[in-house]
Amino acid sequence: MKNKVTPSEETQQQAMKIAKSIQKQGQTKEQTKLISQGIEKGIAQYKKQQKERNRQADKARKKSQKVKQVNDQPNQESNTTQHSEKNEAKQSMLPWMLLVVSWAGFFTYLTQQ
Repeated sequence: MKNKVTPSEETQQQAMKIAKSIQKQGQTKEQTKLISQGIEKGIAQYKKQQKERNRQADKARKKSQKVKQVNDQPNQESNTTQHSEKNEAKQSMLPWMLLVVSWAGFFTYLTQQ
């Protein structure tokens, strides 16, 4: 089932203007009207192709943006991972430093008495 698209009034006027400009001498109005209808179909097909091209270009643009975003995301994650690893290293040193200080304090306390 094909949807029949009725051309706009502007398209019909353009088609008729083109058909009249190329009209041959002795050509009937019916023939001119048929030529005009053919031109209308051509214009409609051209517009349809342009819409499809724009749709494809938009899809390609969105796909490239998505790929770029995915490629940028691991870099951000690696930076975050490196930063968190540094924090973890500092945090893992803290308990050991506290243990050493407490033992040194305990040893000092015992030796002074």
